[in-house]
Amino acid sequence: MPGRTALIRRPGPRLADGLVTHIARAPVDAALALQQWEDYCRALRDHGWRTVEVPPADDCPDAVFVEDAMVVFRTAALIARSGAPSRRPETAGAEEAAEALGLTVHRVRAPGTLDGGDVLKIGDTVYVGRSGRTDADGIRQLRAAFEPLGARVVPVPVEKVLHLKSAVTALPDGTVLGHPPLVGEPPAFTFPRFLPVPEEPGAHVVLLGGPHVLLSANAPRTAALLATRGLHPVPVDIGEFEKLEGCVTCLSVRVRDLPDAAG
Repeated sequence: MPGRTALIRRPGPRLADGLVTHIARAPVDAALALQQWEDYCRALRDHGWRTVEVPPADDCPDAVFVEDAMVVFRTAALIARSGAPSRRPETAGAEEAAEALGLTVHRVRAPGTLDGGDVLKIGDTVYVGRSGRTDADGIRQLRAAFEPLGARVVPVPVEKVLHLKSAVTALPDGTVLGHPPLVGEPPAFTFPRFLPVPEEPGAHVVLLGGPHVLLSANAPRTAALLATRGLHPVPVDIGEFEKLEGCVTCLSVRVRDLPDAAG
């Protein structure tokens, strides 16, 4: 197994046709999106991540959001089966990439559905959103794949956003971030430690290693808040992807060499 590897997938020619469910559709600048994606990938590499491109799925507008196609826990990958039928062809390339990394591959089988964006890992606890894209059978299959490896699977209701990680992610110490209008105040689901953030894009972070956390450039107040906690925010502009309900977590699958990291 390599060390820190980020699986990424280049934006396809139909990106602007991507699905939107909880926000109004806005025009997407494909050239700008490609530049933002390249900057995002560069930020990963600048912080010690090896980036590996997943084979393209150019007929699938949402394929750049590669996190939805699989979930990795320790040395196993669960290939997803989206609740959005148009996204299911994205998984073939994801499975190929998982096998190339030497991961043990499991698959969500019909009729179960699961999107990787509904899965938040904090240590051995795996929170799974019950959403419009992930159902009870998908959660059952995730539990069957990961509990033998030591995971504790906790279902979480998701109503106001597309995915669980559209509402919450976690800091290196396991504190969960969330924007109160999207999770409720107090949150509809109680996490052991919860930090409300002032901007919706600030609820999404990628742990780069040590105190460094990647987040949207559209969350400057959250970046300032995180800095007061001793973290080093790394802002990236992903505005074109945010028009499609994307966030910094969606654009990669992070495979770490430490089993107790959040993801």
